Amino acid sequence: MKTLSRRTLFGGLGCLACGAAHLGLTATPVQAQGWTPPDSSQRCPSRWGPNDRRGAMNLMTPERAKRAAALIRTGEIVELGQTLSEAMPFFGTRRFDVHLKQTFMNPQANRRGSNEELVVAEIGQVGTQLDMFPHQTIGDETYNCVKVPGIMSRGGFTEMGVDTVGTIFTRGILLDIAALKGVPVLGDDYEITVADLEQAQQRQNLRIEEGDAVLFHTGWGTLWARDNARYVRSCPGIGVAAAEYVIQRNPILMGADNWPVECAPSKTMPQASLPVHQIALVINGVHLLENMKLDQLAARQPGPFALMVQPLKVKGGTGSTVAPSALF
Repeated sequence: MKTLSRRTLFGGLGCLACGAAHLGLTATPVQAQGWTPPDSSQRCPSRWGPNDRRGAMNLMTPERAKRAAALIRTGEIVELGQTLSEAMPFFGTRRFDVHLKQTFMNPQANRRGSNEELVVAEIGQVGTQLDMFPHQTIGDETYNCVKVPGIMSRGGFTEMGVDTVGTIFTRGILLDIAALKGVPVLGDDYEITVADLEQAQQRQNLRIEEGDAVLFHTGWGTLWARDNARYVRSCPGIGVAAAEYVIQRNPILMGADNWPVECAPSKTMPQASLPVHQIALVINGVHLLENMKLDQLAARQPGPFALMVQPLKVKGGTGSTVAPSALF
């Protein structure tokens, strides 16, 4: 297959470079029936070698943590996680049920009572959540062309579980595309373009840098637990070309206030199912942070900030509900 230049790839979106330029991947033409992911030989090994299992988290160095810490000036914290409840929007058979275990009164003289709850949930894929690589595949392969059947077990994945991610503490930036367009909420099928990202950076005097957590404000999060049917039916988000643009700048993660980070369904690739998920997680090892609460952060019109994300140590999990925070 012929290797194509970025100019050819993005000219009219006639075809797509799914792997970042720094990976040296060969592009796969977009056929009439939709987007075709690159073959294994084109996307592997990853830039960190054939045995790598951490992907962009290789960029989470002590130096980057210190750089993020230097952004904290006032100590103010803005929480970016949605509240977990039965009122959340769900997909398919996903659920979140809380059953309160009524007060147990201990027998000692001080009458100490205690309360607990039983939670039934797909804990890796509900609420504000971080996706781990095996959550998505190209065929039967996940990140770095690891065969999924070879790492599956009844108790979870034996490699690349979300318990292996660790703490993410890095510089975060919020690209406010809704504000750029002068609307509180982008249209239901608005696909964020490369031009949008460049204009947002210029407008906000920001620049995506290596190791960043890059967040996109679409306004979609304001529908959370208010219009769930609309929230899950479709959503605005980044398009394939925009995702490729960000990934070439080597972020640790991409996040948004919608459910897949990307525009769904894709407008430029309508026959492809969540292609940005494959581009980010499977091809480039970049985490996705979904269903964020970004309205309060956007209202600040922030510059760079410190972002803290700590996935739950769910052994072998495909992802984790998280409660990220921006620190100023």
